[in-house]
Amino acid sequence: MTCRVGVFTGGGDAPGLNAAICGLGRRLAAAGAELIGFEDGWRGLIHDRSRSLQDANFQHLLVYGGTLLGSSGDNPYRDPAVNVPRVLATVARHRLDAVVAIGGEGTLGAAHRLFRDHALPIVGVPKTIDNDLEATDFTFGFFSAVEVVTRAMDDLRSTAESHGRVMVVECMGRHAGWITAYAGVAAGAEGVLVPEREAHLEALCERLQRLRQSGARSAIVAAAEGTRIFEDGKCLSSTERDEFGEYRIGGVAELVARRIQARLGWEARHLVLGHLQRAGRPTAFDRIFALRLGARAARLVLEGRFGYMAAMRAGEIVDVPLEAAVAARKVISDQFLDRYEAFFLPVGGP
Repeated sequence: MTCRVGVFTGGGDAPGLNAAICGLGRRLAAAGAELIGFEDGWRGLIHDRSRSLQDANFQHLLVYGGTLLGSSGDNPYRDPAVNVPRVLATVARHRLDAVVAIGGEGTLGAAHRLFRDHALPIVGVPKTIDNDLEATDFTFGFFSAVEVVTRAMDDLRSTAESHGRVMVVECMGRHAGWITAYAGVAAGAEGVLVPEREAHLEALCERLQRLRQSGARSAIVAAAEGTRIFEDGKCLSSTERDEFGEYRIGGVAELVARRIQARLGWEARHLVLGHLQRAGRPTAFDRIFALRLGARAARLVLEGRFGYMAAMRAGEIVDVPLEAAVAARKVISDQFLDRYEAFFLPVGGP
């Protein structure tokens, strides 16, 4: 009997999703398995929206960003009494021997619960530009996003220098500042603000003032959207929380630019990169990385090893339990921040 495998891409899109599907599809095809795609993440399994991937030209698709299956943030556990039975019914209706979930914390968290509570035969492939998943050194899409942000700051440097301005660039990262940290360091930013460390405007402005007095005409400040901004001991960031209990984010770059100009009299502008960070074609690294993860997921399926995720450890592609992947959020360590202390603000302000 032919092995039938379902696959979907959940959460925010990331460069390399099509490459992961390619790695999965080619490995399964070589083994004579049938691959069925479910559209728009978990939504496809909840509402049984599928398409055959038997004739997909995977090798052609791997160079493109986005995902041929579509994606969404839907999660069966937002209404488990209704949606979990629907997911299980879809799996039974299509006579699936396995499901491959490609996604981040939310997608893989639901996958783990379905495996644990309902013995759903599922394996995971980690995907998030935020790089905040435990149990894997990196996630595909991250380095593509870092490249976009780095180049944006490189380009902004020329206009900042021409007009003698400070440019504050807002990057994605509610809880983890990996994109901001890597890109900020790579672009030689004069200040890098991340959620893992409170940002005190006094310390930032003191640093910028010293640069200006030394003759600098411009400065770049990279700020993650989830950074908590303080001035004179008071938190200036939003204290409102959304429906999930999280602090509302956004507006960090505008706030920091406004306060820099008010405190120093140095003209400052802000730029929010937003969804540009996960748009466009994946880098060569992310294409190959995603291909390897997809192929490893296929191997897990063919070996019947469910409840695992393909991951990178010390440059090698390995298998880790889904439970380990979603046990905690991976944030930037103090060791990393201290290693690049010239870029990050000191602990506790000035």
